[in-house]
Amino acid sequence: MTDTPPPSPWHLARRAARMNPSVIREILKVTERPGIISFAGGLPSSKTFPVAEFEAACAKVLKDDPAGALQYAASEGFGPLREQVAAMLPWQVDPSQVLITTGSQQGLDLVAKVLVDADSKILVESPTYLGAVMAFIPMEPNVVSVASDEHGVVIDNLAKVADGARFLYVLPNFQNPTGRTMTEARRAALSALATERNLPLVEDNPYGDLWFDAPPPAPLTARNPAGGIYLGSFSKVLAPGLRMGFIVAPKAVYPKLLQAKQAADLHSPGFNQRMISEVMKDGFLDRHVPTIRALYKSQRDAMLEALAQHFPDAQTQPDQSLTWNTPAGGMFLWARLPAGMKAVDLLPHAVDKGVAFVPGAPFYADHGDERTLRLSFVTPSVEEIHRGVAALAATIKKQQGA
Repeated sequence: MTDTPPPSPWHLARRAARMNPSVIREILKVTERPGIISFAGGLPSSKTFPVAEFEAACAKVLKDDPAGALQYAASEGFGPLREQVAAMLPWQVDPSQVLITTGSQQGLDLVAKVLVDADSKILVESPTYLGAVMAFIPMEPNVVSVASDEHGVVIDNLAKVADGARFLYVLPNFQNPTGRTMTEARRAALSALATERNLPLVEDNPYGDLWFDAPPPAPLTARNPAGGIYLGSFSKVLAPGLRMGFIVAPKAVYPKLLQAKQAADLHSPGFNQRMISEVMKDGFLDRHVPTIRALYKSQRDAMLEALAQHFPDAQTQPDQSLTWNTPAGGMFLWARLPAGMKAVDLLPHAVDKGVAFVPGAPFYADHGDERTLRLSFVTPSVEEIHRGVAALAATIKKQQGA
């Protein structure tokens, strides 16, 4: 007689069925084998972490205000840090508009809870940040992709789908995954259309400080603060392990974002907020961020050099070669495989040769381009970048032969 297990007492919410594991994090498990050169992760280089400054800040915070640092705190965030955030933004921001979040990923979650109903239309770039789609999907929206090119959102296509949308989610600076930056002309046109159509913008800017030769144009939110929610992060310029980000929101939305924050976690860690505030004093970021830019630029240049060396036909025979863009900042480069190849099929063969990347199709809300892939250049060394690109080239050529 076979024992039949009892029925499960758990009845999951409908939204739980829409929650799926991160495709990227599942892929990263494959790349954890020893010796793999990984272009897959979206991690900042640990060489950029200001360890000594955090060590000093930790001691000072615990010496000056241990009770405040270790106690429950205001949901809005640590007052001096909110003031510092407001002061560093390139438009007039009142600290009362700043909400400190547990990483900018929490900011996306709060936006989804406050602005998205079941079946409401939201707009995203094509492709877009996978983590944002993961935050939005449990609220059961109708996610519509807006056509995008190397300059960002295509305005004519946006005009066709804008009506009735709750918001457009956009990453104008050194986008994840493509590394592209929206031009000034495209930003002006987008801002004008959004204002005309009363379309709110959710602007995510975790990479904007990581420019290589020139800073990007002014944020979209700066052009119409009442029509935009702006998300920022300390992960890429200080350290991701502290899980600290922020939202800048207009008064019409801020109270509900705050209430959603209170329901989620009461407040972000007060100790971490005080440490970041202490480290940021006396203009530290103005001295520190240029060192990150210099490191990442050298690694980007190494990857571009290696790609040009191993794929000399990229310009003349793009359908027969890997092709790629040249990001002006950030952490990522976007590439496309020769015709007939799929990145997800190529990945295990690449791993066998000692190199990993992230297939690009999961970054599309619909109709993903299976030939695309994302390459991160900030964690491997220059020598590893050259070896990794060589291994990638050998993998592609072998599969083309097969």
